[in-house]
Amino acid sequence: MSAVLLVPGSWHGAWCWSEVIDRLAVTDVGLRVIELPSNDGRSGLGDDAAAVRDALAGMGEPTVVVGHSYGGVAISEGAAGAAGLIYLCAFMLEAGESLLDAMQHELPDWIAVDEAAGSHLARRSEEVLYGDCTSEQAAFAAGLLRPQSVAAIATPQTAAAWHDVPSTYVICEQDRAVPPPAQEAMAARAGTVHRLPASHSPFFSRPDEVTQIVLDALA
Repeated sequence: MSAVLLVPGSWHGAWCWSEVIDRLAVTDVGLRVIELPSNDGRSGLGDDAAAVRDALAGMGEPTVVVGHSYGGVAISEGAAGAAGLIYLCAFMLEAGESLLDAMQHELPDWIAVDEAAGSHLARRSEEVLYGDCTSEQAAFAAGLLRPQSVAAIATPQTAAAWHDVPSTYVICEQDRAVPPPAQEAMAARAGTVHRLPASHSPFFSRPDEVTQIVLDALA
């Protein structure tokens, strides 16, 4: 066994991993969860990558890094020293690409941009992000979402750690945020691919399966 570092995506905090944390906590796995600085609405990709890099350096043992959604950009940029990478319905991009590039610079209508603040935030989250979660989970999460800086999703990656680190991609087949065909295209870059009949938030709706995928990667 080694250790696990959990990285949230846009708008989310460490709280989104609570169900997976509970399941990993009963194993012998070392565990750390971070907050992404860009979810303060001001910081950028460089700050997120530094947070991943610093957390990884502090683990003190071989570590599998799990990134959800935009978190995939942060781990590609900052997790070069990881033992493994898991992209959970995440953006698995090449160096030189930004998340906005991957979306052809067309944000969907469920993402609201505050141009004055330079931030963006999900709306209709119960429908788009938590479609197969309980109503209680969806309401809980919706109340905790925070704006992310536009700079974070507009800045191109300078690195793609998955070129050198063993990687796993988890396709979520009921995802309304990152379309499954887009996930499948990115998953072609990974060494191992799993599929879940889940929405964009399998850490809530499928925590047992997500935990097992993490444990399999550790093995």
